[in-house]
Amino acid sequence: MNFITINNLKWASTALILSGILLTNLNNYPLNIFIHGLGAIGWSIAGYLTNDKALLTNFGLQIPIFIFGYYYFFM
Repeated sequence: MNFITINNLKWASTALILSGILLTNLNNYPLNIFIHGLGAIGWSIAGYLTNDKALLTNFGLQIPIFIFGYYYFFM
């Protein structure tokens, strides 16, 4: 039985995105960018698997922005 379906990936990624937004509103840096970043990666994978260019554009372009946040945090 395959537990990692595209639908499950989308729901898990949605939960991560919303958790990241909540953490941002609670000013919980840097956890917010790590959680939201995982959600963006999940949605990017879902967009790739379903060949959905809108998802890839939205979430794929968020990943480099999060990389700047990771760089800023670790430097």
